[in-house]
Amino acid sequence: MIDFNARSKRAYDKKAHNYDDTHDGKFTKKFKELLIANVRIKDNYSVLDVACGNGTLLAALSKKAAISGHGIDISSEMIKAASAKYSNLEFKTAGCEDIPYPDTKFDVITVCASFHHFPDVSACAKEAERLLKPQGFLYIAEVCLSGFLRALVNPFIKLSRAGDVRFYSAEEIIKTFTDRGFGPVDVIKEGHIQLVKLQKNR
Repeated sequence: MIDFNARSKRAYDKKAHNYDDTHDGKFTKKFKELLIANVRIKDNYSVLDVACGNGTLLAALSKKAAISGHGIDISSEMIKAASAKYSNLEFKTAGCEDIPYPDTKFDVITVCASFHHFPDVSACAKEAERLLKPQGFLYIAEVCLSGFLRALVNPFIKLSRAGDVRFYSAEEIIKTFTDRGFGPVDVIKEGHIQLVKLQKNR
């Protein structure tokens, strides 16, 4: 059985200390920009960035409002890099299936260009439900491929050494979270990027 988390950890540990200059870092820049433009936060919000990488997105969000910012990532080297750059934010090494924070801690959760790496998206949805306050918001910026391209790519994507698992349509992402008590709020598509916004209903 493939250990996707181990693959992701190995791949991103190697890229951690110059991530912004790598192909992945440049590719995900537009995802971050779309999130920064659309995530609504207020002073005193508690915000979690899942698969936070080197902390760039969370740091940018912290400039929009006086938030309590927290990030988790499977790569311990990414967490080291993030912690060194942004001492005002908290970063922990963890996967999306078991996040070391208490229930209903967060007002907002973000996921940037990493949902296709998650081995168990249902477990991720369960954790998001647990961690968000009632009426809290979840923003997922993810690769947007046509149905034809997903059918073409998905059978082979698991061969990736970077820990890629599967690409999803916006409808598939929404279904994963509506099964856990979320309601869809909006879907924004810009080229190869889709931003899915959901709200916890209870």
